[in-house]
Amino acid sequence: MIAPRFRPWFVSLVLTVGLNAWGQAPAPSPPKPVAVEQLQKAWSAVVQVNARAIEGAPSAATLGKIRRGSGVVIGPDDLILTIAYLVTETEQLNIRTQDQKTYPARVVASDSATGLALLRPLYPLTAIAPVALGQASLSDVGQTFAVASGEAGDTMKPARLMDVRNFTGYWEYHLDTALYASPPIGNHSGAGLFNTQGELVGIGSLLMQDIMPASDPRSLPGNMFVPTELLGPYLQDMLATGSSPKSNRPWLGINAVERSGRIQITRVTPKSPADLAGLTAGAFVLSLDGEPLSSLALFYKKVWAKPMSSGVFELTVQERGETRQLKLEIRDRSQTIQKPAGI
Repeated sequence: MIAPRFRPWFVSLVLTVGLNAWGQAPAPSPPKPVAVEQLQKAWSAVVQVNARAIEGAPSAATLGKIRRGSGVVIGPDDLILTIAYLVTETEQLNIRTQDQKTYPARVVASDSATGLALLRPLYPLTAIAPVALGQASLSDVGQTFAVASGEAGDTMKPARLMDVRNFTGYWEYHLDTALYASPPIGNHSGAGLFNTQGELVGIGSLLMQDIMPASDPRSLPGNMFVPTELLGPYLQDMLATGSSPKSNRPWLGINAVERSGRIQITRVTPKSPADLAGLTAGAFVLSLDGEPLSSLALFYKKVWAKPMSSGVFELTVQERGETRQLKLEIRDRSQTIQKPAGI
């Protein structure tokens, strides 16, 4: 078993004492028992993920041409769970284990609905046991967890679960449940969030300046993690088809934010349905098919609820004081993503 950068004092000191010195979190429930051997196993299952974007891939403009993050071995056949944006429209994919061995790998599935992806090395990994998936809920807020990335020289770090609530991203993304933990780690993409039993409960997605809910006056930086429990209902579908049924849904090709109670477009993807319909950055979206929109999350959910056979959306937008009606073609995002040659 690999052990050089796993710190026993992490378990004996941090997970026992927790992060009470911060004075930033609600009073936690009594600490849960720590399974040192399972945490050791969890750390050993975290790998570094390296990928290069396909030449000309549209996502390279926002996600970069060269990407590096982490993943966690979760299957007996070396199945690796990571965050989807790390491997979207990429090729020349490889993983590096904690003992610094490098393996070529391929994308098995990428799911836009959950934001999770599955990888598999082309050759068997050497003596890496998969970790079990767990869950974190509101009752765990205030508890100390462990975060680990595949970055060379990295160690397991403590993080307190600060909140469990929904998350809406500007890039047509929404989770009804997301995990928010602090202090943040910079190399968060695909990092593993583990409970004290060594179970993987979250996959790192974002670095945020403030993870506290809007109702809390305190401000605290941290990371947002995608709950691994979201994988459970769709794992077999993802292995069989490369995505979940929920990922095959309409796509507009926009970035949007809520400003002063209204939804504003901040970016339009070239050649997307929004672009072809004439939607531009700066416009405010007033309604979808005649229905007023009260939040970004509601906007996305109404878009995704449209049958693919519906043909078009009708957006009412306001731009430079003028109200316009736009018709957007309904298109499946998964059909527009570039894939490596031969896939």
